[in-house]
Amino acid sequence: MKDINSIAIEVVMNAGDGRMKIDEALAAMADGDLNGAQELLKEAEALIVKAHNAQTEVIQSQVSGESMEYSLLFIHAQDTLMTINTELRMTKKLLPIVKMLMEKKEEK
Repeated sequence: MKDINSIAIEVVMNAGDGRMKIDEALAAMADGDLNGAQELLKEAEALIVKAHNAQTEVIQSQVSGESMEYSLLFIHAQDTLMTINTELRMTKKLLPIVKMLMEKKEEK
């Protein structure tokens, strides 16, 4: 297995790239581009999954008995991933609300 700090950086980088896609999706929603927002959220989700898989590799190694050094960076990476995953979930839930509001606006 790779060094725990290398994996932590991988988690942070992928999660951070996912956050950038989420921000782009929110901007697309604000512009009324719901299809674009949906595509950006798919890209964000793929990046979050990559980050999660890297984190899971460490957890599975530790559970199987492999000794791990303590890493504050890895704890930070887990926190970052959890926060950005929540942002992704909330943005995905926001998409149909924005769609409904746009449809109501068009009705008037």
